[in-house]
Amino acid sequence: MKKQYIHLIVAATIFIASCKKEFLVQAPPTGVPVASAIETENDLADAVNGMYNAMYPSTLFGRDIPVLGDLLADNIYISSNNSGRYLSENNYTVSPISTEPFNIYSQGYYVILQANRIIAAPLTSSSNVSQLKGEAYISRALVYLELVNFFGTPYTVDPTALGVPLITAATNPNTALTTKPSRATVSEIYTKIISDLDSAYAIMPAAGTTLHPVNSEYLSKYAAKAIESRVYLYKGDYASASAAALLVVQNGGYSLVTPGGLVSYWDNPGPTSASETIFELALTTANNNGFDGLDSFYDQNGYGDALVTPDLYNLYSSTDQRQALILTSSPVRGNVLVGNKYTNYSNPADKDDIKIIRYAEVLLTLAESDARTGDTPDALTYLNMVAQNRDPVFAGYASTGAQLLTDILNERRKELAFEGLRFFDLTRLNLPIVRPQLGPSISAPSIGLIPVGDTRRILPIPQAEIDANPNMKQNPGY
Repeated sequence: MKKQYIHLIVAATIFIASCKKEFLVQAPPTGVPVASAIETENDLADAVNGMYNAMYPSTLFGRDIPVLGDLLADNIYISSNNSGRYLSENNYTVSPISTEPFNIYSQGYYVILQANRIIAAPLTSSSNVSQLKGEAYISRALVYLELVNFFGTPYTVDPTALGVPLITAATNPNTALTTKPSRATVSEIYTKIISDLDSAYAIMPAAGTTLHPVNSEYLSKYAAKAIESRVYLYKGDYASASAAALLVVQNGGYSLVTPGGLVSYWDNPGPTSASETIFELALTTANNNGFDGLDSFYDQNGYGDALVTPDLYNLYSSTDQRQALILTSSPVRGNVLVGNKYTNYSNPADKDDIKIIRYAEVLLTLAESDARTGDTPDALTYLNMVAQNRDPVFAGYASTGAQLLTDILNERRKELAFEGLRFFDLTRLNLPIVRPQLGPSISAPSIGLIPVGDTRRILPIPQAEIDANPNMKQNPGY
């Protein structure tokens, strides 16, 4: 789907209509126009396809979310030789009129618009309807998790703080113009996210349907539990995180790639459902973000602006195959480190799918949750499943207590680098963000320390929303 906005403004939070009503969405070939009714299973399937296609643009999961999740932390930085993108995030000078917060906020609520319509569609129950509505429940939950984490205080810091507006009623741009929601609390958003994921898990067939079989490019019953394990981890409810992750391990049918197969796994543009991808957004040569994609932002044949911090690279041993996912030089920028998880930017036959959640993350969530609830043996088992798969000569961890938690967090950093999760690990645990300073000849202007309590750790509500909606409150410090 190619969705185009003309002077996109976020008024009424959701559905992205401006106070001047300058709003236009071009209906995708596989979508149902926003103002049209969903009357049949085919309509519902088309609407779900449109919802997925609203998730992949560079303004959401296709670049902004994964880039910021590493850039606002300590995994990547912007090269001094850059295209002008993400400079304010590199230096923590984001403002309410910055582009990326606006992109994530507005595109996120557009996905929520699509999901709301699908969930509310008055169709007779069937396995296909249950599957498709389940996918919409999961998508809505996933987007709300991103929104509340970027624009709200972490749940583990203050669940009563303001999150984002919670809108679940089906509507269209015309009625959205009169919607002026206030911000729900972080706790209220998390409660709805968990409710949506539980609803999806309850109604979705375990084997999918002939229309949408279990495949990494469709959300599935156990994808709901995998994402829910992330939600509970971010919430600090470790017993529930462990329970959700264990369901995926025991019943999801996923597995890690064979030892030594990680580089090939990332070279494969997708789908990769035969190995360890639980959910990814499908991109093809006809349906991708082109020069604005995530792959282009790492690939030195594209923008190549995102470079890897030396302290991340130095965490890997020489026998760890994850080290091979970082190149040690650039033909454009010389002696720098380059992330190489997205290798198909120049591939004329296919493009890199955007991986949203993988089995390795579920195992590491299980390890951390078990460690925090006192089950050290199981925590070590799941931690070493990942660590020893990635480094076959590694003898395995045998740590306990605080050191075990440090080891798990470091493995999360090594395993999930360039997938947009590092920032949330640091914020949910209320840790200072220490970012290496590499000098002006290597990095664009950057800031080295973002301490606990710094208001810049939360993105500002876009000024367009503040201007259009008198019920909205801005985050402190902006």
